[in-house]
Amino acid sequence: MDFKITNSFSRENLNYELGTVKNIHYGDIHTKFKTLFNIKKEIVPFINEEMNLRRISDENYCREGDIIFADASEDLNDVGKSIEIINVNGEKLLSGLHTLLARPKANIFHLGFNGYLFKSNQVRTQIQKESQGSKVLSINVGRISKIDLSFPAVVEQEKISTLFSLLDKRIHTQNKIIKQLETLIKGLYQKIFEAGRFQ
Repeated sequence: MDFKITNSFSRENLNYELGTVKNIHYGDIHTKFKTLFNIKKEIVPFINEEMNLRRISDENYCREGDIIFADASEDLNDVGKSIEIINVNGEKLLSGLHTLLARPKANIFHLGFNGYLFKSNQVRTQIQKESQGSKVLSINVGRISKIDLSFPAVVEQEKISTLFSLLDKRIHTQNKIIKQLETLIKGLYQKIFEAGRFQ
């Protein structure tokens, strides 16, 4: 993979109301973005209009198939956590603060496969070993470039990514059902115990 230039805009330089360029902040990789990043299904902040983006070339805007790593974390389990861009929907998107933007060199990966490859134990263990720091762990381009990747032919990659994508959707659906049941239980608790009727 080739690594592209990212920006260092902080949360203060971002907003959720208006703008022309969206920005991926490392904190959102840790907390809310799905493994396969579809811009149509995610809430992504805009870069404030007053910020100068002229120095950023087209080459450094995110494309489908790009991998974005969070390069810093307080937790060993999250250092180097990544997402794969599977849809930018024609929008302008940049990789931001504390991120590494990697682009596959050739058509050797099926779109959606790398999102799962970089979550595998084999790859995660290597990333954790390459991370540095005590209180805050980090990984840089030089260290992440040392990671060995093992992967099958593109046809097999497609089958694997389809399977994991279906499992992700199932998990998402089950989590929604669990949340709805938890809400129902809380409502029943309130009705039963606040009413004080136990006869």
